[in-house]
Amino acid sequence: MNHLYPIFLKVHQLNTLLVGGGFVGTEKLAFLLKSSPKAQVTAVSREFNEDFLALAKDNPYVTLIQDVYHEKYLGGKHIVIAATDDKAVNRRIHDDAKERFLLVNVADTPDLCDFYLGGIVSKGNVKIAISTNGKSPTTAKRLRQLLEEVIPEDINELVENINEYRKTLKGDFEYKVEALNKLTEGLVSKEKSGLLE
Repeated sequence: MNHLYPIFLKVHQLNTLLVGGGFVGTEKLAFLLKSSPKAQVTAVSREFNEDFLALAKDNPYVTLIQDVYHEKYLGGKHIVIAATDDKAVNRRIHDDAKERFLLVNVADTPDLCDFYLGGIVSKGNVKIAISTNGKSPTTAKRLRQLLEEVIPEDINELVENINEYRKTLKGDFEYKVEALNKLTEGLVSKEKSGLLE
């Protein structure tokens, strides 16, 4: 059973510490920036590979610090991602972060994660996150590819139009929910029939 509670974090308003500048660190940075190009990231590593540097280059929201991990780098952070190739260092990062009540993700170690970086489908204002509870990132990737294909490209236009309509509605919350439910109920049946074709 998946007990995760999905939330969407405004990482452009939060400070993220990413420790590790190798392959896994590059993957984590790419994921963050793809989802939120203005994510506030401080990256600490003894060295950064070329792909990492290419991602960080010309991004004013990514700060690179060439150094070994030290707990001082946790200061002022909200989220921590440990992505070094040293399990003992990753464990130390986890323990230091937990002492400060910070949310932490230790790459490839589900037992040491408060959150996972799942698959994401983005089309304008519509964003769907996919989780396999840390069991199969490959399955999440395949589901992401499927959803990217079946969700129409003009979904953002629909969302914008419904938002404008919502602004014109008078009445209490319950009335607005009912009106918007009536307006959008056809979406589900249309999408289902499209998936079955």
